[in-house]
Parts: sequence; structure tokens; C-alpha cells
Amino acid sequence: MGAPTVEAVMGVGGDHLPGLMTRLEERLAAVAADHGTALATEAGDTIAAGGKRLRPLLVFLACGPPADVTGLLRAALAVELVHSATLVHDDVLDAADLRRGRPTVVARAGRPMATATGDLLFSRAFGELAANGRADEVRALSRASSALAMGELVQRSDAWDAGVSLERYEWRCELKTARLFEAAAELGAMEAAGPVEALGAFGRGIGLAFQILDDVLDVSGPESRTGKGRGTDLLDGTVTLPLILARDRDPELGSLDVRAITAEQAEAVCDRIEATGALAESRRRALEIVTRAKDGLPAGLPQQQRVALRLVADGVVERFS
Repeated sequence: MGAPTVEAVMGVGGDHLPGLMTRLEERLAAVAADHGTALATEAGDTIAAGGKRLRPLLVFLACGPPADVTGLLRAALAVELVHSATLVHDDVLDAADLRRGRPTVVARAGRPMATATGDLLFSRAFGELAANGRADEVRALSRASSALAMGELVQRSDAWDAGVSLERYEWRCELKTARLFEAAAELGAMEAAGPVEALGAFGRGIGLAFQILDDVLDVSGPESRTGKGRGTDLLDGTVTLPLILARDRDPELGSLDVRAITAEQAEAVCDRIEATGALAESRRRALEIVTRAKDGLPAGLPQQQRVALRLVADGVVERFS
């Protein structure tokens, strides 16, 4: 989300929202500092690089003004800790050097430390949420965490396969990204005894759009914005929506051997994908998903809550525009 949209959400989300976000940051820092110097440094750096906190913000907004601030904070904290853990583990699997332009834990401290850091963040997430004493909340986050792991397995299985179908790609995006957004919205709704299924569907929709637009950004760049070179997904063997659409429009891309792409060739391949109009089509599809998500918000939501949630959905689009 761009800064203006974050400010707009804070402005309409309620007087309680800025305080909740501040307390979330304090709790994240405290969790990171609680496990010895080495792990505290790596966990703290991972959390500090966590971006705009979109997922915990979604927890807060799906709840509205909370009756139980402590329980809501635990839910938001748990979601962000799971997200941070997956970033660390993804970087281990990808042997990634950079994350948002900063050295990854695995690049800086090695695979054993990175694995331990990710494991710590995962375990603390469920420890925090379990303190709420609600099996439904633990089940929701557990489903999302299992989906994340399954999504990673699917992505590894599909590596270097230029023939990955659109349906398979969308399923992978749902597992790897959309399900945690869904859980974030569900947890907020649970804390407020609100419409869990409907708000979960909203979260799932904007999560799916988020992943599609992130995949577009990998092709479009620039590196100064993404913190990594154009075509990093291709070099990792990950086939995403832009190539899936472009291969039907450009015969040479249709017969592309993904494994043979070199770092020197990646940008030219990205240019060729963009020339087919596949990036514009991918963006259009993501916008349609966001529109459906907004249209599906429950009619009975308070106006303030509805406006804030719609702004978050628009912010997902703005982040990549």
C-alpha cells in the first residue's frame, strides 16, 4: 500500500486504529528480543523489514472497534509472525540474497540460523494465538499455515515447467498468499463475532490480487522498486501469470526453455513478455478480483468499517501501480 492510502485508512478506520498499530509494533519488537542475542538480531531484522503490515491491518479492520484489545492484538501479531516466518523460509529455499533490497537472513547468517529464525517466528505465532484460548482462531491460522506449506510444495513441483496451466497457477497463489489474507480477515471477524465467512472471502480475494500484481512487478520492475532484478521468478524456475498469458501470444515464448534463461537474458525475456500485452491483462484480471472482493463485503457492516476495508483493497492495487 502506498503511504497516502495507509493515511486514508487510518483516517477512516477509527480512532482506535493508530494505537493498535503502535502496540503491534511494540509487541513484535518484544517477541523478537526475547530469545537471545543471535536469534533476536535475525528475528528483529526480519520483522523490521516486514513492509506495511497489511495482514495485521486487515485483522484490525475486519474486527472494527474491539471489545477485547488484548485478544485482537494477539491475533494480529500471530498473523504477522507467520508471514515473517514464511519470508525467512522462502529465502532459504530460494537461496535468496536480497529481500526488499536488504540482505536476507540466509545470506547474512547462513542456512542453519535462517531455518531457526523462521521456526522461532512460526512457533511464537501459535504461542501468542493460543493464549486467546479459542480453538476456532487456532484452526483458522493452522489452515492458512498448512496452505502456505502446500503452496511451496506445489511451486517446487512446478519448477521449470513452462506449461503450467492457469488453473494450477491460481491454485498456487491461493495457497501461498491468499489463504493467509483470508485467515487475517477471519481472525478479526472472530474477535468481533462478525461475518467470518464473508470477510474471509474478502481477504482471500485481495490476497489473490496481491500475488498476481506482485508477479507482474517481478516482470516489469524496476530493481530500484522491487529490490531484486527483473525476472527473478523466471531465474528461479517459477512460471507466473504474465508468462502463462504471453506464451499463447508469442510462439517463441510458448516454446521457451525456462531452465536455459541466464541472468543476462532475463530482462530481454521480460521485455518480450511485456510486449505481448500480458502485463496489462494480468493487471486487469487482478483489478476484477479486487472489484469482486469489494462488492462482496457484507451489507450489514458499519459504514466506517466498509469504507476502510474498501480502501485496503484499493491500496493493494495502488501498491503495484
